[in-house]
Amino acid sequence: MSDRKQDKKPNRREFIQKGMRLTLGASLAGVAGFAALKVSADDYVWQLDPFKCVYCGRCADYCVVTPSAVKCVHAYELCGYCDLCGGYLKPDANARSTAAENQLCPTAAIKRKFVEDPYFEYEIDEDLCIGCAKCVEGCTSFGNGSLHLQVRHDLCVNCNECSIARVCPADAFERVPASSPYKIKGDFSQETESSNPA
Repeated sequence: MSDRKQDKKPNRREFIQKGMRLTLGASLAGVAGFAALKVSADDYVWQLDPFKCVYCGRCADYCVVTPSAVKCVHAYELCGYCDLCGGYLKPDANARSTAAENQLCPTAAIKRKFVEDPYFEYEIDEDLCIGCAKCVEGCTSFGNGSLHLQVRHDLCVNCNECSIARVCPADAFERVPASSPYKIKGDFSQETESSNPA
């Protein structure tokens, strides 16, 4: 009978091991709970609504990331592929050429490629883009608005309170679901929703 009592009585080593397992389990549960909270907090990201944007240039100046996490993107299906592109050429350009003095973009982030007479294709080098919106303003003023700004989520740090959103005069920055983080022009269902708010 005394042997049975000794079998049931845990020794010190087993007691410490069980205690460590319980502590580890509780720690892992806490980390998992914290991770679950982080995932739910990250379900929304900042994005700029291109249908509200007024091309003020504050995206380049106020983003905490340098250069800005806001970049110009091109909705190719809306583009006219014009020789005289208002987003590429300055309004008072001397010629319709790729010379620096004729380009509207201060960092030469827009690349112009000849397709066939009179068509050109315009691509954005996002590494050079600073989010100043000069090309977007030109494209909207003299073209069909195929150039627009978007927050690039591989660059954005998703601040709790976006510093650009605080100073945006058009309230164009908003939290959107991370599952659909971009508001691209050319997606006409979004344009309809933005122009006809419920």
